[in-house]
Amino acid sequence: MEVIVAIIVGVLFAVGIYLILTQDLLRIVLGTSLLTHAVHLLLMAMAMLKTGAAPLLGREADEFVDPLPQALILTSIVINFGVTAFFLVLSYRAYQKLETTDMDRMRSESSRHRSRKGGRRS
Repeated sequence: MEVIVAIIVGVLFAVGIYLILTQDLLRIVLGTSLLTHAVHLLLMAMAMLKTGAAPLLGREADEFVDPLPQALILTSIVINFGVTAFFLVLSYRAYQKLETTDMDRMRSESSRHRSRKGGRRS
């Protein structure tokens, strides 16, 4: 099972990095979301969680599996949702202002808009 999860994590990492390196803003947002989900799966695979198994390490009921990885991953998923929502709203606002999602065109439109106002980039 860990081998399948490792392959899935590798594919998600590759697709996420590919999407981040593109020029389209929405693909960049999707790539960051995929990359964080790949990290979540990687952390779950490293915690060696087994489905349907009791959360006990030994024969005695005193030794339990550490619940910290699940809590950290759940917190990370919630933070990822908030950051992705913020990125989507930010990209929508940039699209409304500049009428494009292409990063090169956005950069040229922004510099053209700044030069019309007479401002300098520092």
